[in-house]
Amino acid sequence: MDPIVTAILLGIVEGVTEFIPVSSTGHLILATEVFGYDAKTWAAFNVVIQLGAILAVVVQYWRTFWAVGMGLLKLEAMSLAFVRNILLAFLPSAVLGLLLKDYIDILLGSPMVVGWALILGGIAILAIERWAKPGGPSGVAQLPARQALGVGLFQCIAMIPGVSRSGATIMGALAMGIERRTAAEFSFFLAIPTMLGATTLELWDNHADLMAGTGTVGWTEIAVGFAVSFVVALAVIKMFVAYVSRAGFAPFAWYRIVAGGLAIFLLSR
Repeated sequence: MDPIVTAILLGIVEGVTEFIPVSSTGHLILATEVFGYDAKTWAAFNVVIQLGAILAVVVQYWRTFWAVGMGLLKLEAMSLAFVRNILLAFLPSAVLGLLLKDYIDILLGSPMVVGWALILGGIAILAIERWAKPGGPSGVAQLPARQALGVGLFQCIAMIPGVSRSGATIMGALAMGIERRTAAEFSFFLAIPTMLGATTLELWDNHADLMAGTGTVGWTEIAVGFAVSFVVALAVIKMFVAYVSRAGFAPFAWYRIVAGGLAIFLLSR
């Protein structure tokens, strides 16, 4: 398959799946089987194009970030609380990500792990949707520090490919009583430092190959994937928040269960 076509397809997969609870990394790993390309060659690409999806969050919520930035200059309590909560939630995955990176890289090469994680994650979403009673504070800045840290601990589960970073953080937030819209938006905001950190680490590990154009895809493919993931993610963010505020997360859970079961069936043949 032409590398540019592959970059476009993977950009679409990333943009659609990054912020909904179905695991973007898991889908990109499964795509290696569907499209038949070398997963190792495209590993850095799969991480870097996530920045396109992250840029979509910045664009969609630029007014929020602008208000927080202006508030920080004035040392306003709400802006300080917003930044505190994002940093507290980011800290656990930052520490564990560095400590467990080699083990995580091994898991990233296992499509079967993705299949089972999709199924178990879907079951967990159904259970939380049934038993959780969201209705706590509305707004990221209003969350107490312990809840922000709790969301960060849930995010660490997403180091298992197929779990879904957004799914782990959103469902963890709902389990702690945070209302749906705040849970979703907190997950979006938390993605910014988390994915920036992951991308920086990946670029550092692969900078020699990227500069030499060997062992991995080139900057052209990365630029195309970045642009596609940005455009697609921007559309998905708008629709996702409106949808889950009204209908909940059960449809995503059933999708995970079906997709995971299908992946295991096909991989076992």
